[in-house]
Amino acid sequence: MSREDPGCSDADRRSRGIAAYASQFGIEPSEVVPHLTALLGGRMAEEAIQSGGGTAWVDDELSLRDRSIVVLAALITQGGVEARLRGHIRWAVQHDVTPAQIDALVTLLANYVGYPRASVAMEVARAEIAEMGLSFTE
Repeated sequence: MSREDPGCSDADRRSRGIAAYASQFGIEPSEVVPHLTALLGGRMAEEAIQSGGGTAWVDDELSLRDRSIVVLAALITQGGVEARLRGHIRWAVQHDVTPAQIDALVTLLANYVGYPRASVAMEVARAEIAEMGLSFTE
């Protein structure tokens, strides 16, 4: 699918957003709206769903794996978004990013974003990988 998608209706975009969040959170699509509403409130939840259903995750220029690596790097660079980082670490693994690659990414970013920010990201990554029953040596 190209970046331009003029034929995408609001309903299609919403449906894709719900599917994306269901995948990311590991929940049923019917649980997405209540889950996001509880986290963000109704208005922000709907905005997130519409945004998540856009073309950023479906165009053919980058693979899902590549996109996951970019998003992890962006979240680690921002810092202070550990809750979002947790979900994206899980999604990255689902998109074939290995724990060892996440370890290497966070270690590399320490040189650019600083050790305090990278060390927090590494703590989150290690905890999520362990919770998934994986290790950094796999």
